[in-house]
Amino acid sequence: MSGRVAAVLCVLAMVVVIVGVDFLFLRDRFWERLAANAAIVVVFGAVYLLFLRRG
Repeated sequence: MSGRVAAVLCVLAMVVVIVGVDFLFLRDRFWERLAANAAIVVVFGAVYLLFLRRG
């Protein structure tokens, strides 16, 4: 159950970061927004796979 909680928290943190970056910095720039969102998802996925999936 602890792994599931960590995964949910990781997804929630990722959503908060994506929405925050979109609204604060990239409001009217479609391609930069798409690239930044993809990079954020990759970083969060790597952190999850490297550190949080043990167990």
